[in-house]
Amino acid sequence: MSTMRALLDSGVPLVAVSFYDNDCARTAKEAKAAGVDVAELRVDQFERTDVEHVLACAAEFGDLATLATVRSRREGGGWGGSEQQRLELFRALAPHVDAVDVELSSREIRDDVIAEARRHDAVVIASYHDFERTPELDRLRAVVAEAGEVGADLVKVSTMANSREDVRRLATLLTNAPEDLGMIVIGMGATGTLSRVFFPALGSRLTYSFIGDRPTSGQLEFGETSRLLRQFYPDFDRRRTGG
Repeated sequence: MSTMRALLDSGVPLVAVSFYDNDCARTAKEAKAAGVDVAELRVDQFERTDVEHVLACAAEFGDLATLATVRSRREGGGWGGSEQQRLELFRALAPHVDAVDVELSSREIRDDVIAEARRHDAVVIASYHDFERTPELDRLRAVVAEAGEVGADLVKVSTMANSREDVRRLATLLTNAPEDLGMIVIGMGATGTLSRVFFPALGSRLTYSFIGDRPTSGQLEFGETSRLLRQFYPDFDRRRTGG
C-alpha cells in the first residue's frame, strides 16, 4: 500500500504543498521538517523535465507521500511538450511516487496514465479545473461521474468561486458525492479560501497550501493552514502531536 493510500484511509485531513526543482534536496528537507503530509511535485513547472532529473528530484522526497502532477497548459499548468512526452514522464514516475494527478480533459493520455498508476498501486487523482467560474451543478456532477467511469480513486474539482453561491454549490457537490469515489473539492479565489479549511469537514480529502512565495489563488500559507486544521480537526492535531 502506498504511503498516501494509508494516509487517505486514516480519514484525517491531509495538506499538500507544491514543490519545484529548485534545490530538491533542500526543499525536501524543509518539507519533512515542516510536517507536510503530501509533496506535490509540479513537474510541469520544473526547469528540467528529462526523466533522470525528475526521478532524482522525486527521490529526495521519498520519505513523504508524493504526488506527481504534470499539468497541461489548457488547465492552468506549464507543460509545453508533447502529449507523448508527458505520458513517458508519467510512466517513469509511476513506480516512484504515491499518487498521480491527470486531468480528465487529457483524453489522449489519460487512460494510459491511469493504467500505469494502477500497475504500481499509485493513487489516481482525476482532476478538473475552471479558473474563471464555478459551473452549474449538473456539469460538476458529470465531471464526478466521468472520474468514476475512468477508474480514478479520487476526483479533484477546483473552480473559481466568484460568490458565496459558488461555494454553496461546491459544498452541495461534496455532500452528495458517490460513496465509492474520494473527493477533493476546492473553491479558488478569495471567496473560496474558506473551502480550503472547512471542506475537509464535508469529506474533501486533500487541501492545498504553499511554502514560500508561489501560492495559487486563494491558498493559505502552510503554517496558517496547519494551525487552522489543528484547531478545527482534533484528529489532525493528534496526528501532528502524536497524542
